[in-house]
Amino acid sequence: MNKPYLILCVDDEREVLDAVMHDLAPLRSRFELEGAESAEEGIAVIEEWEEEGGQLALILCDHMMPGMQGVDFLIQLNRRSLTKASRKLLLTGQAGLEATISAINQGGLDYYLAKPWQPEELRRVVREQLTGFVLSQGVEVALGYAALLDSEKVFRAVHDQPI
Repeated sequence: MNKPYLILCVDDEREVLDAVMHDLAPLRSRFELEGAESAEEGIAVIEEWEEEGGQLALILCDHMMPGMQGVDFLIQLNRRSLTKASRKLLLTGQAGLEATISAINQGGLDYYLAKPWQPEELRRVVREQLTGFVLSQGVEVALGYAALLDSEKVFRAVHDQPI
C-alpha cells in the first residue's frame, strides 16, 4: 500500500519521542510515521519525503529543543508552500503564552497538547486533525482513509458533495 502522507514527530528527548511514536503506531497502516530529534533533522526528513513524492500530513512538535525551537519550526513550515496545509500540533510542557500565540498566529498551529499527555487523547486529536487534512485533499482521497480516521465525518462530506 502506497503511503503518500507523512506524520512527523519531533522531540529532542528520545524517550518522549519513542513514547509518542508508540502511541501513534496504529496509524502506520495508512501513514508513514517518522521521528526526528531536532527541527533540523525534521526538515531533512520532510525534504526527503517530498523528493519521493510524498506530503507532510501532520507534524507533532515539542517546543523547547536545542537549536531551532518548535514554534520557530512550525512558523517555517507554515511559510513553505508544500507544508502550509499540513496539520501542526505542539506537544510541550514548556511553551509560554507568547510562544503559543506566535505558533497560532504565525505557525498555523492547529492544536496544543500539554505534557504529560494521555495516549487516548493524543490519538483522538491526531485522528481528528488527520481527518481534516485528508478531507482537504479531496473526498475521493478521504474515502480510502475512512476506516482509520473519523469515518462519520468522511461519509458526511461524501454525502454533502454535489453530484
